[in-house]
Amino acid sequence: MNTAVASNRSTSTFVDNGAEFGGRLLLALLFLISGLGKLGAYSGTAAYMASQGVPGALLPVVIATEVLGAAAIIAGWQTRIVALALAGFTLLSAFIFHNNFADQVQAIMFLKNVSIAGGFLLLAAHGAGAWSVDRRGER
Repeated sequence: MNTAVASNRSTSTFVDNGAEFGGRLLLALLFLISGLGKLGAYSGTAAYMASQGVPGALLPVVIATEVLGAAAIIAGWQTRIVALALAGFTLLSAFIFHNNFADQVQAIMFLKNVSIAGGFLLLAAHGAGAWSVDRRGER
């Protein structure tokens, strides 16, 4: 193989690996920031959950799901399982908290959650990629 072809493949691999990691990071940041934000607004978040019919006592589970799930996705640890769990969590959140389709903002928020769940399903199908804890375990 000539040097130009090898160099092109190396660049392509670097771009692919970077895109996989960047995609994981961008998907997960939303959940990391959201989970940490709930810690700072704990009582208000618990009250909002209760107003939507979800017991505020579940808030620690929600925070753990968001923060630990985000950390796992960023690291690429148990990515397929965590991505499936977060896809389900995101869809459940959409149906519980963004189900007023007469309100355009809520309809968009619902579709945003559905789109994020789609990203997690793609991650579950294809795995974390080369720059991940999952891949290190395969070597």
